[in-house]
Amino acid sequence: MTTDASDAVEMRNALLRLRRGTGLPIAFGGLLEAGQQMRISELSGTATHALRSLVVTSGTGLGGKTVALSRPCVVTDYSASRQISHEYDAPVAVEGLRSVLAVPVVVRHRVRGVLYGALRTALPLGGRMLDAAVEAARDLERALVVRDEARTLVAGAGPGWEQVREAHAALRALAGRITDPELRAELLGACALLTAESAESAGSSAESAGSARVRLTPREVDVLACVAAGATNAVAADRLGVTPETVKGYLRSAMRKLRARTRGEAVVAARRAGWLP
Repeated sequence: MTTDASDAVEMRNALLRLRRGTGLPIAFGGLLEAGQQMRISELSGTATHALRSLVVTSGTGLGGKTVALSRPCVVTDYSASRQISHEYDAPVAVEGLRSVLAVPVVVRHRVRGVLYGALRTALPLGGRMLDAAVEAARDLERALVVRDEARTLVAGAGPGWEQVREAHAALRALAGRITDPELRAELLGACALLTAESAESAGSSAESAGSARVRLTPREVDVLACVAAGATNAVAADRLGVTPETVKGYLRSAMRKLRARTRGEAVVAARRAGWLP
């Protein structure tokens, strides 16, 4: 799989989050391109370009070990470590790195890349640093899932509208669990693209304009998206991390605004208003 411009942006954002979360001054990383090889494509805080475009093979060096084991790995003194092989000592030495951590980026049970954080001194990298690095990797994983979904839709890979609606509900539920405001906004933007495309496909732009006065809250839309995908109140509550009673409250409020008497009428009205695909 090749790295495109959007993936590069997500990688740069993840490296910035890693540096902020860990306090480490240096971060770099890349995605797997083919087979078990990863190319380091993005650098943050480095003093040289020695690591740029370095190809790392599974099982070799710190990053290759992380790919092979699908778990975080840490060394306190890279060049002296007996826990890793040393194919990449030269570029690491040019950059002057000593303590280095590497965390895998895992999407759908497959390693898609590695994020690194580093110091130029040989100091232990504590558990809090590793936890923050793992969280940065999790954010990147969620972003890559969204990218994959978008590519599938754009490529016309064949999902029917029911599948699109299920994906819309899942993405909105995921957005509610993301703490990073920029990533959450981007994910909700992707959801909005799905609803816009459905309105065009149905030729309902005039109808949507006529319903423009209807204003739903984000949580009301989340609940309706789950209902549209066939979820019960209990299932919707589990997906959204709230209680079934809370789901009922949001659903009643949405039905009142949409002047709907049943759940089904509410979903239809929300689609006509452009809130759902």
